[in-house]
Amino acid sequence: MNPASLIDHTLLKATTTGADIDLLCEEAVEYGFAAVCVPPTFVGRSSHRLYGSGVEVATVIGFPLGYELSEIKKMQAERAIAAGATEIDMVIDLGAAKAGDLERVHSDIAAVVSACGSVPVKTILECCLFDAGMKEQLARTAVQAGAAFVKTSTGFAEGGATVEDVKLLTATVDGRAGVKAAGGIRDWESCQRMIAAGATRIGASAGVEIVRQWLADQE
Repeated sequence: MNPASLIDHTLLKATTTGADIDLLCEEAVEYGFAAVCVPPTFVGRSSHRLYGSGVEVATVIGFPLGYELSEIKKMQAERAIAAGATEIDMVIDLGAAKAGDLERVHSDIAAVVSACGSVPVKTILECCLFDAGMKEQLARTAVQAGAAFVKTSTGFAEGGATVEDVKLLTATVDGRAGVKAAGGIRDWESCQRMIAAGATRIGASAGVEIVRQWLADQE
């Protein structure tokens, strides 16, 4: 299977320009990526560029630190969907998670899920910050709050996706949600490892290179 169908072609740098987004969307259509993942300010532009292509438009909420008020995250999600977003990647309340306040984590996720209706929400757990037990608890909490995916990382913290984390999340959600591996996946070899571990979506800024390497392997 072509890995492009699992990849969110991602560009979240602070210096991203409109021209960068236009190229990202062109590549997404050319290679058949599952989605683009773009800053909120470029959702409308991406939606216009990708209209009718079948490529989803994902954006980030509470990114990358997760400490906005739930009401603000909810409003961000509503505005993004109104602009054309068809998937939402939100950072959970990491401070609440660190304090073990799973009730607050749940209510934060549920607030965004409630604003999104049928639009799937991917919850970013920032796995590098937590031990295995807390990762399991956070994944279960995300599923209970209605998340469609649990996601390993923002790509902006000290660690990204690992095979061990993907396996743990996959076992924990047990088919009740997807698992998105993101952060540091820059080649087909690492992408393949994540898929083998159970990832059902890959977040990567190197999507084009990953697919080119996969195509070379098919020859």
